[in-house]
Formats: sequence, C-alpha cells, structure tokens
Amino acid sequence: MTIQLLPGVTGVLVLADGTVLQGLGCGATGSALGEVVFNTAMTGYQEILTDPSYMSQILAFTFPHVGNTGVNVEDVEQIGGGSDTSARGAIFRDLPTDPANWRSDSDFDGWMKRRGVVGLAGVDTRALTARIRDMGAPHAVIAHDPDGRFDLEALTAQAKAWTGLVGLDLAKDASTLQSFDWNEGLWEWPEGHPRVDASNRSVVVVDYGVKRNILRALASTGAKITVVPADTTAEAILARNPDGVVLSNGPGDPAATGAYAVPEIRKLVDSGKPVFGICLGHQMLALALGAKTVKMDQGHHGANHPVKDLTTGKVEIVSMNHGFTVDRDSLPDAVVETHVSLFDGTNCGIALKDRPVFSVQHHPEASPGPADSLYLFQRFADSMKS
Repeated sequence: MTIQLLPGVTGVLVLADGTVLQGLGCGATGSALGEVVFNTAMTGYQEILTDPSYMSQILAFTFPHVGNTGVNVEDVEQIGGGSDTSARGAIFRDLPTDPANWRSDSDFDGWMKRRGVVGLAGVDTRALTARIRDMGAPHAVIAHDPDGRFDLEALTAQAKAWTGLVGLDLAKDASTLQSFDWNEGLWEWPEGHPRVDASNRSVVVVDYGVKRNILRALASTGAKITVVPADTTAEAILARNPDGVVLSNGPGDPAATGAYAVPEIRKLVDSGKPVFGICLGHQMLALALGAKTVKMDQGHHGANHPVKDLTTGKVEIVSMNHGFTVDRDSLPDAVVETHVSLFDGTNCGIALKDRPVFSVQHHPEASPGPADSLYLFQRFADSMKS
C-alpha cells in the first residue's frame, strides 16, 4: 500500500509493520533505528535522553510540553559520548518550546542537533503510547528531512530487518574505556555540585553505562569512588581492596552482557564484600545468584512509578528505565525479594539472606519523590561500615 505524505511533513516514524506517523522534524536531520518506548516523566528530559540505558531506543514523551527548561552542562547523565550510546531519537506532541529557566545554557532543539538526536513533533503521542501499551514496543526508524523526502519502503525494510535488543550486549560500548576516580557530590542549593572529601571507605563502580548522579550519590556518602570498565575482572577489582562494589545501570540484554560479567559478579559475591546493583546491575546480580531475566513487552520508563520496599513496608515513588525484568519465580531460596512494583507486581529488588548483597531495579539517584530512594545509598554505606 502506498502512503501519501501530507504537505509540510518533515519528519516520520516508520514502524516495522509499515505504519507511518507523520509530523514535523526537529533536532538532528537524518534517521535513527531503534525500539520505541514511552516515558511518563513530566520533567528531566535532558537527563532521560542522556541516560545510557536508553541506547538503541527511541523515546516518546507522554508529557506534551517539552523544552521550557532548556538544557545545561550539569544535567547530562552519561560520562561521555552522544546519541550513539544513549537515546537515538525523541518524539513529542508539540514542537520543543524556547527555554525559560535560570539554569539553561542552551535551547533544547539546538542541543538535540548537536548531539545527533533525531526528533519528531506534531504526532498523537497518546495514540502511540496506547499502541505500545497494547502491542509492545515496536522496532522503528525515526527520520527528519527538512525537504520532506523519505523512502518509506526502505525505512520500513530497515525497521523490519532489525533483530531488536534481545541478545545485544550494549554495555561494552556504553562503558568507560579506562578507570577513573570521582569526587563530585549531589547538587546543593545554590552552589551546584560540590567536591566531596572522601573518608577511608572506598567503592569500585563497575560501569555498564553508569549515570553521573549514581556516582554523585555514592560520593555524597563520603566514600572514595573509582569507576572501572564493564569487562574488568573480579581479581582486578578486589586487588584495589574496596570496601564495597556497585554494579551500575546500563543498556541491552542482561543475559548478553552477563556472558562475561556474571562469572565476575559471582566472584565478587563470594568475596564477602558488600555489593549493590542498580537496574542492569540488579538484573545481572540476579543472574549471578541463579535467577533468570525476561524481556518485557513495553518496559517501565518514567519518574512516577510506585514501588514497595518489603523490608520496611514503605511505598516510594521511583524513577524507572528498563525493558528486561528479573523473573521472580526463578529466585533461588538464598535470595529474598525486597522491592516490588505496585503497577504490575514485577520484581524491583533482591537481597541475599546471609551476605551484604542487594540490588534494585529502579534508579534511586534520579530524584523521584524527590528523595524517596536515596536511603539505598546510605543502606549500602552502612553495610560497608559493618
């Protein structure tokens, strides 16, 4: 079937089944391939688009007005790189607005151009969200051409041919190439991000695509932070004699990254050192402990997800960003479930019964609540003290 583009169309989203959403292109020109997911956050679009966990994905924002706070250098979450190791594209109901915020360094649209993020505006994001909710996250190509020239047949074939995220180890590309130290703390009014004097405790963070705010939250507990690449061996980590190890967030299939990471995580657990996993780190810790992970139809992406801490009975509002989940029915007897999603009942946290080893699926550093989950960093710090 031939699809006729409407006059003035400069951007399209072409799904693998041939569906074409037409609108106005923004951000970078060109095209990008990925899995389309929706994010329900009302704020934080810069942090979201620079989260390495969104690598090989295209984001549809359910909140219609994006851009009014502009962008700045402090709110970039990834350590380095651009859209090749974070979100490839972005979809909006309305065109990004001009900035009107005292922290803004630049406008959002210009920033997307410089980062290489392909944007599409003027589409029915409610309808797209409903489709993803009912049918799962589709493979698609987002394209922007100011002249409105698109080879829809070729774009459909490209989306159809993509095999998707299952089986993809993306952490190796999102990770740092060499180790480095970190001493920047959480943002404080009005100074910004302070330099933190480290205590005698040290933490090694295994970088599978770590976010800056995870490092800031860890540094704010007073620990000395060292970040190492994703493929660092347990022997090399333990040779640094850390008081604890953090397994970071990151993109891709945990089972694929786990091919080389899980054996090392097992050794770290066996060492008796405190271990704290976040997002992808949580999933791979579960694999290391004998559980399984599965691909979700639509995933969890947003800053308003209710999660219950079963160890305290407290319900917290958390930030989520994951397309895979730990199969709770596969958890071995030595592992206790500590957190659960109140949206769909999926697993959101685990802990070993007899060792200082725990992890969560959500992002405690991402200021949901806005500080509902920061206690997890203190819980990790306390485990290192004891």
